[in-house]
Amino acid sequence: MPSATGPVVQPLTPPEGSKINFGATITGIDIENLTDTDFSLIREALFTHQVVIFKNQSHVSPRAQYELTNRFDPAATSYGHGKTVDAKRSILHPDLKTIPHQPQVQVIGNGFVASYEGLTNITLRHPHHKTFHATAIPPADDLTHTRFYRWHIDAALYGLAPPIVTTLLAVKVPSGRRQVCRYDDGTGDELSVPLGTTAFVSSYTSYDILSPKDQEFARTTRVEYAPHPYIWMSGARSRPDGLGMVSQGREVPLEDLPPIEEDKIQILPMCWRNPVTGKLALQVHPSAIRRLHLGDGTVVEDLAEVREIVHRLQRPGIAPELVYAHDWEEGDFVLFHNRGVLHSVVGAFAEEEVRLFRQCNVAASELPLGPDDE
Repeated sequence: MPSATGPVVQPLTPPEGSKINFGATITGIDIENLTDTDFSLIREALFTHQVVIFKNQSHVSPRAQYELTNRFDPAATSYGHGKTVDAKRSILHPDLKTIPHQPQVQVIGNGFVASYEGLTNITLRHPHHKTFHATAIPPADDLTHTRFYRWHIDAALYGLAPPIVTTLLAVKVPSGRRQVCRYDDGTGDELSVPLGTTAFVSSYTSYDILSPKDQEFARTTRVEYAPHPYIWMSGARSRPDGLGMVSQGREVPLEDLPPIEEDKIQILPMCWRNPVTGKLALQVHPSAIRRLHLGDGTVVEDLAEVREIVHRLQRPGIAPELVYAHDWEEGDFVLFHNRGVLHSVVGAFAEEEVRLFRQCNVAASELPLGPDDE
C-alpha cells in the first residue's frame, strides 16, 4: 500500500563478499492501483536497476500483474512464448499452468494445489537439474546441494520478440533451509542460496568485465537461434553450471521439428542496448543458440564451437560474487528487465514442500536494440 511519504526506490545492499551492482526495492506504491506517475518511477527504476522488488503484495490480482507487465509495451498482449506448436515436445511444457481468466499469467511452483485462480487439482513441478543436465548431483545430496537449472532469458526466440519484462509473485513459499549451489565445472565455485531462490546476474556487468577485444567481438556479432528452440534442444543436455548445452549430437534434427518458417528464425545482436541508460548488455540465451554471424561476414556453423565461444564470454558473469539469489517471502512481487539480466531457477524441493508463484511476460512488439540501432 502507498506510504505517507510517497514512493521510495532503495538500491539493494550487496551481501558481504558480493559484487552485485544491480537490484532495488520500491515502497509506497500500490500495484493494484497504479498511477501514471507511479509507473514512470517504476520504469526508470527497472531500466536503471534491472531487478525491482516490492514487498507485501499478496493482494495483487492476476489482472493487475498483467496490466503492469503490459504497460512497458502496450502494443504487446500475448504471452511471451505464445501457443507453441507441438507444445508437449517443448521442454517448457511441464513447467507452466495458464490462469484461465488471465491467459498471459502462468502458475509455476512445486507440489499439489487443490484450487487456485480457476485451476483445480493441479500438480506443479519445480524443474530439477537431473532432468536437464548431462550429469547430476548424487541423490544422497539432493536436499542439501543444488545447481543452477538453466540460465536464460524469457523468450520464444522464434517468431515472437523477447519480452521486455517479467513479473513474478510469490504466493506460497516453503522456508527454513538453505542449499549449496554447485557449479561442478572444475572451478570449485559454489554459492549458498535460499531454498528455491531465483538467481539473477546483470548482463551489463557481463559485458563490462570482458576484455576490450571480447567487447568488440560481442558488439559486432549476431546470434542465430534455432527454429522451435525448446523442441530442438529437448534431447540435448546442459552443462553443470546451467550456462548452455553440452554438444553430444542430441538436438532434434530440423526435419523432425514442426514446420519451419524461415522469416521467424531470429538472428539477434549479441549485445542489447538499454533504452534509458544506453549501456550494453551481453544478452544471449546460451541453450538456444545455433550459429554466430561475425562482423566480418563469417558464419560460425559448428555447434560445439558456437557453444564454446558463448560460454567463454558469459561464464565470468555468473561468478558467485556476481549472482543475486533472491530470498523469496510470500507476497514478494519481483519485476525484472528480461533484456538486461539472465536468470535461473535453482533448488530441489521435497515432494511435500509446496511452492506457488505467478509469472507474467508478454512478447514484445519490437525486437531489442543492438549497439548501433536507433
